[in-house]
Amino acid sequence: MPAYSDESTDRISEALGRFAPGNTVPEIARQMLEFFTSGNIEPGTRLPPERQLAATLKIGRSAVRETLAALEILGIVEVRPGSGTYLRGSASELLPESLSWGLMVGETRTRELIEVRSSLEVTAALLAAERLTAPQLARLKSFVDTMRDSMDDLTAFIDADVRFHVEIAVAADNEVLNNLLQSIRALLRVWVERGLRDRPQAEAALAEHEAVYRALVSGDAAAVGRAMTEHMQTASARLRAALTA
Repeated sequence: MPAYSDESTDRISEALGRFAPGNTVPEIARQMLEFFTSGNIEPGTRLPPERQLAATLKIGRSAVRETLAALEILGIVEVRPGSGTYLRGSASELLPESLSWGLMVGETRTRELIEVRSSLEVTAALLAAERLTAPQLARLKSFVDTMRDSMDDLTAFIDADVRFHVEIAVAADNEVLNNLLQSIRALLRVWVERGLRDRPQAEAALAEHEAVYRALVSGDAAAVGRAMTEHMQTASARLRAALTA
């Protein structure tokens, strides 16, 4: 873990000092959230002490404590009694957890997430069609094979399903897109598990994944887009049905 140093404290204080003074706790928490997930601060970095943060932000120490408590709930920072407050992880690790608190609000938001996921998965597949490497294609085949061999083990089937989509997102070679999909999949995982309930549904899902894989093997981007679009249409219908089941 990076050692605590005056240099890191001064750098963080200087960055935070650009915030407008006297803001409310929610506004300060939002700005600090953006700063801490920007990638400019190393995971494990110790934050300035409460007194210094209060002076920098021109707010009371009680407001600083409220802000840090909110960020701790979001999983952004870790407060260690007697030691200090530390940034927990990288942007890719922090975003899924922080987004889950902000987005997972009832059935309406979940339906909206399903819509967004569909578009992003198609985009990822189209990019992967151009950038996919031979080892990545081999891993995709292994996930399809695992799905085929796990028709009576839905837990293993779903795990291979998720890994298939994760591999496509990695092959797309777009970190922002990958992080967004990672966040949304984390939020929808429980509904994916509830939406796939029997062998006929697993057989349909397998056929959809096989179609996507064959299209990727062919290198035909238009075919990849069609296959993933069709898969997302039926997968989304299963998720929506799970919401009302």
